Amino acid sequence: MLPDAITGGYPAEPSDVAWPTASWPRADVPDGVVIDHLIEAAFENGGPMATTNSVIVVQRGRIVAERYAGALGSFIGDPVPVTAETPLLSWSMAKTMLGTLVGLLVDEGRLTLDAAAPVAEWSQPGDIRGAITLRHLLEMRDGLAYVEDYVDGAASDVIEMLFGSGAGDTAHFTASKPLAAEPGTRFNYSSGTTNVISRIVGDLVGGETAMRQFLSERLFEPCSMHSAVPTFDEAGTFIASSYVHATAQDFARFGLMLCRGGRAEGVQVVPEWWIDEMRTPRSIDPDDGWLYSVQTWVADDGLGTFWCNGFEGQRIVVCPAKDLVIVRTGTTPSEQNPALQAWQADLVAAFPLLDQTTHAS
Repeated sequence: MLPDAITGGYPAEPSDVAWPTASWPRADVPDGVVIDHLIEAAFENGGPMATTNSVIVVQRGRIVAERYAGALGSFIGDPVPVTAETPLLSWSMAKTMLGTLVGLLVDEGRLTLDAAAPVAEWSQPGDIRGAITLRHLLEMRDGLAYVEDYVDGAASDVIEMLFGSGAGDTAHFTASKPLAAEPGTRFNYSSGTTNVISRIVGDLVGGETAMRQFLSERLFEPCSMHSAVPTFDEAGTFIASSYVHATAQDFARFGLMLCRGGRAEGVQVVPEWWIDEMRTPRSIDPDDGWLYSVQTWVADDGLGTFWCNGFEGQRIVVCPAKDLVIVRTGTTPSEQNPALQAWQADLVAAFPLLDQTTHAS
């Protein structure tokens, strides 16, 4: 059974803390909050989380902890040390970025959640895939026969889509899959599904060039994510399943916008009602028991915490009840995910609840 949703009650932007347009305000951790041991544990060589490259903790709009370590491999030179200026790969955290854009378009009446998804591959009369809605896609309940497996040599659609025959047109690769279940009846996490959504959005706004502008003007710039760079495939689709490069601080800016109910620097970037949607559980992943919403994961902690989750442990964790954002990037094998989950929960638990929240929905 799905837990009740925790919605509303987003913290306002403090009048004495500026939005991190160019640089972040900083502060010590609040009195009584002890997190040094958790930061150390994240960077422990050979520790339970394997390799961590960055951790940022933002509380009440200020960075209270930040650390970098290690280096990124390079095919053309020496490994690149990870610093505050290093562009890092989002992997599936990009899914949530696309999800916010869908909310904008739904709010503007340009997309409809429960209408048949506008997908050319399903438009022929009698094609039962024509019953798939945008909501089904967002919730990973489309029913397509897509295999999300990251093991080399396995029958993996995600590997074939990103690195094989589907790489040139990621949305078409996925949209060509047959149904394995009636739409709406089965949760099946699928990076390909996100790329189908991305093509829908791209087609609506006017193609690749317009989509780049849309990402920049409606999301990256309002959040001051000046380092963010999306990747597109040869067909002109934003590969929202996997590819946005940005600094850890810019990932934190995105998380802060979510934490504030879709607001950044006094502007409603994403409708607050859509942030509510993004932290309302829709499904339980049968593999690990995690709760899924619409292109986001939701913690069963009674606080309304939700997070962006990327391959090998990329995280943007958002807890509005504590005005708290946590960014972690690195390389954690799937078998060590329980340790990362426990670390994430312990770090959230270390901070107190806010005395009050404002502009609750």
